[in-house]
Amino acid sequence: MSSAPLRPQSLMLTFLGDEVLGRGVCVYTGSVIEVFERAGVGEQATRSTLTRMAGRGLLRRERAGRRTYVGLTARSEAILRDGERRIWKTGAVNRDWDGTWTLLGFSLPESWQRQRHDLRSQLAWAGFGPLFNGLWIAPGEVEVSGIVAELGLAAHVKVFRARADDGTDVAEMIHETWDLPGLAARYRDFAESWRPAASGGAAPGGEDALALRLRLTAEWLQIIRGDPRLPLRHLPTDWPAARAEETFRAVHALLDAPARAAARRLIETIPATA
Repeated sequence: MSSAPLRPQSLMLTFLGDEVLGRGVCVYTGSVIEVFERAGVGEQATRSTLTRMAGRGLLRRERAGRRTYVGLTARSEAILRDGERRIWKTGAVNRDWDGTWTLLGFSLPESWQRQRHDLRSQLAWAGFGPLFNGLWIAPGEVEVSGIVAELGLAAHVKVFRARADDGTDVAEMIHETWDLPGLAARYRDFAESWRPAASGGAAPGGEDALALRLRLTAEWLQIIRGDPRLPLRHLPTDWPAARAEETFRAVHALLDAPARAAARRLIETIPATA
């Protein structure tokens, strides 16, 4: 099974998506620490992650007696809903692309290094790649008004919808804009490392299943959030995303019931008050 390095925050968001999202609850921090220890994350790292995420507006704290509980904010809920949609609805393979591209052009003063970095980071998160300097492109109709408004760059950004001319080699353009070999390698590594679990037939019991499901989902999210869902018909014929997704779903199905049972034993929650 996989031992790929994962940031504690990625694990934390996955944990919250599994155990808190949509349930109207806050979770006891001691429960988080116990689950994370089983997933290989020490208590100090878990506490530091909780503190940082609260400071960034991704968690809110509630007290019940002498215990501290954490719940979602509007910001973290939006991130988790996006992850849920990417995993279970849109999927990793774009088989029905309609030929539409979203183009975003920007021109920022040279001194705006931080703003340029923030914009590029947000565009990459949203599935864009740099077609040319100052011109980024993403498949499909991607809504970016929220990103632009949050960064305060509306006056410096123009967004268009377009289709490629018949003479454009779309496959070559994709290859030049995105790191296809790197993305394919991540899919292949995931499938190879988790395939033994998918073919093993019996899930690990109890708390091991909970920790494994947490790592499985966090690793899968890390890959698909770096995938702009490029149109399958313009990708190499041996594109490995479908096989990796099949592996993820098979292992998740195997782990889900024992992981849920372990969560009921280990995780203490209270109703959220806001």
